[in-house]
Amino acid sequence: MRPRCGLRTTKCQLLVTSLSVMLLGLSIATLSTVTHYGLHFTLISDISLESNSYRAIHQAAFYFGICLSMTLILAALLSSAATVRESRCLTAMGFFCFALAFCGLLPAICWRYTHSTEVEDSMMDVYDLVYEEVRRNASSFRRHELTAIHEAFLCCGKPSPFGDTANVERKTCPPSRVHDAGKDCLQEIQNFLKKHLDFISTLLGVAVGFTVYGMILTSFLCFSIHFSSNLDRKGKYIL
Repeated sequence: MRPRCGLRTTKCQLLVTSLSVMLLGLSIATLSTVTHYGLHFTLISDISLESNSYRAIHQAAFYFGICLSMTLILAALLSSAATVRESRCLTAMGFFCFALAFCGLLPAICWRYTHSTEVEDSMMDVYDLVYEEVRRNASSFRRHELTAIHEAFLCCGKPSPFGDTANVERKTCPPSRVHDAGKDCLQEIQNFLKKHLDFISTLLGVAVGFTVYGMILTSFLCFSIHFSSNLDRKGKYIL
């Protein structure tokens, strides 16, 4: 009787965990899509510069997020099916998906903290290059890109050691932001990214906790099903 009670408790916990993991997977997919197609990010990524290192980060983050979300959703679906059907095969597959997601989450979190300023630096470098090109030759194409960045981040210009930035800011700042001339766009970009990346870090941390718990529950469920089925057959001999 006690093994069946333990099995029932494990199944209830795994169902709740699977639902939470499903929501996490959907949240990560939504966040990846917003990051990939969001105005603030596409403006910087679409700027045609040879030294635009942010474009590679932008693409990699999207594909990683989509793959991770699909793995989490698959783990949740397999675990739910294994819980309902008490299938050791499905439970093992669910454990494998949780382990795969964990192996993807851990490097992502490590990269986030070991390269904490790489994303910010790449975006600010792109802004610097566009700003300096506009300041030097007043290219209409670059001026349009710089104006779009100012409108998206609600800022106007940046401190420059070369001086003579009033002309650039007068041409590229939207009329509603002219009174904010001198408001550092580099600082605004950095603040925006810090909030966004902090939210991503929190989401990844929660996902790690649920994947570890999911691995524990699926492995425990697999053993519980095995021993429970052995106990159910105890005393029954088939010739």
